[in-house]
Amino acid sequence: MLDSLKENILSDVDSDDLRVIVISAKGPVFSSGHDLKELTSAQGREYHTQVFQACSEVMTLIQDIPVPVIAMVNGVATAAGCQLVASCDIAVVSEKSTFATPGVNIGLFCSTPAVALGRAVPRKVAMEMLFTGAPISAHDALLHGLVSKVVPEERLEEETMAIARRVCEASRPVVALGKATFQRQMAQGRDAAYATASRVMVENLALRDGQEGIRAFIEKRKPVWSNKADKAHD
Repeated sequence: MLDSLKENILSDVDSDDLRVIVISAKGPVFSSGHDLKELTSAQGREYHTQVFQACSEVMTLIQDIPVPVIAMVNGVATAAGCQLVASCDIAVVSEKSTFATPGVNIGLFCSTPAVALGRAVPRKVAMEMLFTGAPISAHDALLHGLVSKVVPEERLEEETMAIARRVCEASRPVVALGKATFQRQMAQGRDAAYATASRVMVENLALRDGQEGIRAFIEKRKPVWSNKADKAHD
């Protein structure tokens, strides 16, 4: 599944027509994580290393690609599935969805899911989920910042697509620059983050679409985006 997900994410990533990615699943389970049959001693350490390396590559890829990635969740997301939700830029979930990192209960602590989880929710919430393996509800996930929005199941696709369409209304290079900068500055201290963000604001103003947006606002009209990373000035 990881290889397929990676392939799908990368398939059109350089296309100007790709503006947003929505990850969803059919059935009552969004993702239950790794196939435990792949993690027995019979597979060996080298294979196990490849499994977790592939998983880490997909999670970082989601945050590194230039377009926003939305998780549309309608069910159970556990272990690497919970990690996937935490790694996405936006997560819209149904009221029946639940989230857990239950590895501790089968003797395999969810250390890799903890990387994404610990960056999405408060530390003590993450530690309780990791130490107990107990699931949290969609509303608790919203309360703690793991997800963006909780909606009735019958409105899940509608609400998700509404967000996706709103993202598509913005300039692709502006969104790409903003996403990359957000990820970069979140890993920095306060002063370094402000220095990074200030520099990028100047870069953003130099984009043709940056200047188009300002002119459109002044002229009280809708902007006409080029969706190209062309410069308006040096």
